[in-house]
Amino acid sequence: MTSVQKQTIPVLMQGKDALVRSQTGSGKTLAYGIPLVQSLQGVKPKIQRSDGPYALVLVPTRELALQSFETMQKLLKPFTWIVPGVLMGGEKRKSEKARLRKGINILISTPGRLVDHIKSTECIHFRRTQWLIIDEADRILDLGFEKDIAVILNALNAERETRQNVLLSATLTEGVTRLADISLNDPVSILIADKIQDRLQPASQEGKEAISSSAFMDQENFAVPEKLKQYFLMVPSKLRLVTLAAFILEKCKFEKRNKMIIFFSSCEQVEFHYKLLLTVLSGGPESEQHEHSSVCSTHLQFLRLHGSMEQEERTEVFQEFLKSKTGILLCTDVAARGLDLPQVTWIVQYNAPASPAEYIHRIGRTARIGCHGNSLLVLAPSEAEYVSLLASHKINVSEIKMEKVLSSLMKDNRFKLPRSGNKKPCGADPQQVRERATVLQTKFENYVHSSEGTVRWAKKALQSFLRAYTTYPRNLKHIFHIKSLHLGHIAKSFGLRDAPQNLSALPNAGSKKKIKARQKRACLGKVRWEALAARSDLPKGKRGKTHGKRGLAEILRSEYSSGMDTGVSKVKKKKKQRKPGNQENPT
Repeated sequence: MTSVQKQTIPVLMQGKDALVRSQTGSGKTLAYGIPLVQSLQGVKPKIQRSDGPYALVLVPTRELALQSFETMQKLLKPFTWIVPGVLMGGEKRKSEKARLRKGINILISTPGRLVDHIKSTECIHFRRTQWLIIDEADRILDLGFEKDIAVILNALNAERETRQNVLLSATLTEGVTRLADISLNDPVSILIADKIQDRLQPASQEGKEAISSSAFMDQENFAVPEKLKQYFLMVPSKLRLVTLAAFILEKCKFEKRNKMIIFFSSCEQVEFHYKLLLTVLSGGPESEQHEHSSVCSTHLQFLRLHGSMEQEERTEVFQEFLKSKTGILLCTDVAARGLDLPQVTWIVQYNAPASPAEYIHRIGRTARIGCHGNSLLVLAPSEAEYVSLLASHKINVSEIKMEKVLSSLMKDNRFKLPRSGNKKPCGADPQQVRERATVLQTKFENYVHSSEGTVRWAKKALQSFLRAYTTYPRNLKHIFHIKSLHLGHIAKSFGLRDAPQNLSALPNAGSKKKIKARQKRACLGKVRWEALAARSDLPKGKRGKTHGKRGLAEILRSEYSSGMDTGVSKVKKKKKQRKPGNQENPT
């Protein structure tokens, strides 16, 4: 067992509430899952499906909900009469309601979707709920689910006040402490930072003071996986794209058995880089023209995961990456918490996270349960102070030189200059490395400028990057400030040859649902305008124009009129509003 399992399982088996703080990837799901299943299988008379939820597990994201559900299914194989179930956004409410009617004994859900069912689904109840487990509590609060948690707690307390509560988190923030105060009853605090700090202390009044004290609130207590090697890469903005591509080739094409996750700050960037890297790096017909070694011909598998994707597609990608032994997953922070993706060897943070806590969660996707792993943080020279910030939280990162990463392009003859003929590359000659980097950058730019659509797409990705850059918290503005960026160089990192002039005029890219909603609104606006233009009572030559705000309001009111109001009442209303002695302006 892991440290957190050794300490948590006995406490929960005794029926006590617990606040568990442990590093990400330390086995927290089994730490609460085993006592939960052990407790429920012994209930007499036997639990029936129709009894409803005996346990409620709250998680922040859909992917984590699916993962927790699968873990529960494995634990429940010998106990077929206990039925687990999952509720999450993106699924059909009708099918979820049908499952709730049939009965779910261990209910795993995201907070928003559960609140939705509490308000609209009559068959959901918590009369027999004996367990409440809030997993990744800090992330739940970060995502703004505090009000939803309050609604859920009120619904639980209204039907059954006595139950066993467990709160699990990788970091102890003020919000988590506040949530612990309202949801836990005299809990035991299990605080595991590293081997030296392993401890178990009761959270009596003294313990509760300790939780909120600076010793545990201080973010220097971040727990980093023991076998994780952390690196950073200082890259000028105009070379970011080619350096990322060279790193992917080095680790996933020229080395065996590497599985990589790359974090971006927005959905648009994930989509853009996915298509760009897939097209340029995966080779296609061009790669067959060159003789490669067997190592060089390794197929690169790119996948993407972000919040604007349809739920069905997200689940499919998650499962595919879960099962594959190699591959590159491009994603947003939707994959940063709690997900157990086996055999991930590299975490690349292409856009720096907004806090050291987020940094810890991202790198926690590798080096899980004692395995080896590596992480890479990509920074611009103007962002160098971020390394010192991490060091102040006892997160130490070593530097990898950009030249070393770019030298891996010498192993791929697709990026050889045509004039160099069959001359063999002599080691990592800086001039030849620069030439190959230029060839690769040109390939990216040629693809981006191959059509108006791809140029517009690159501009949207650039726009989303700049928008995300302005959202860094105030305490990091001296490191990440929009004025420190060179727009022309940033544009290069998106395959654009020049800095675009009209970025603010670009529409925001969004999901298919958002695009459909915009089209619907545009269509409605057109219908409205045509209705206004067709009105015969408007003066000739001015049809389609409104007579100020009042005229427009009257026309729109008539368009959506219920038909119940009469002309007489309108006249009376106008007379009442008109002050005596005032004449209406004829214009």
